[in-house]
Amino acid sequence: MTNVVSPKQIAAGLTEHWSPRVVAELDDSFVKVAKVLGSLIWHSHDNEDELFYILKGSLTIEMEDRTVVLHEGEAFVVPKGVRHNPVAVEECHIMLIERKSTLHTGTEVATMTRSLADQLRPV
Repeated sequence: MTNVVSPKQIAAGLTEHWSPRVVAELDDSFVKVAKVLGSLIWHSHDNEDELFYILKGSLTIEMEDRTVVLHEGEAFVVPKGVRHNPVAVEECHIMLIERKSTLHTGTEVATMTRSLADQLRPV
């Protein structure tokens, strides 16, 4: 993608929760945006780190050894192999940067799990 994008505007226009959409590519990584609300699912990414950046609202990331709370403008990297569960008490807009090989919910499958093809749909 070689066009200017506004992750904040794209996220605001999404209609589904927990359904990330690819808005840009960077070497072997995707930049994704999503609207989230409630709890996703406990999962991990065995071989990939995952960066969360908050565009609007706040997000809690539960991990087995600690919990972090992120607010608008803040970022956090969940290291590869760390089990985590993102939770948004109120609707939150996020940007994710992850390798192209990163599965949405790792090896866990739930009703909210999205395939890469689904994430690559035009916004």
